[in-house]
Amino acid sequence: MKYVQSTLDKIEKVVEEAGYVIRFERGTFQSGYCILQQRKVVVLNKFLQTEGRINTLIDLMPQLEINIDLLTHESQKVYDEVMSQREEK
Repeated sequence: MKYVQSTLDKIEKVVEEAGYVIRFERGTFQSGYCILQQRKVVVLNKFLQTEGRINTLIDLMPQLEINIDLLTHESQKVYDEVMSQREEK
């Protein structure tokens, strides 16, 4: 998987189709996700470069509740690719 903006866009689309809102905030914190009043929110540090954002989302994806049936066909392929890449590590 290449660390380019189009890859980041595809991964963000998967997360958004799963019902999560991605927010970019500044501060000294580790990226992560949380559920606030039944809203699924993924918070990323806005100062992360593209590679850092991709790696953070890939690390978070197994922890997120993602119903693969709700994803588009393209997003399902991206999700499967990300999950198989994580298993190889």
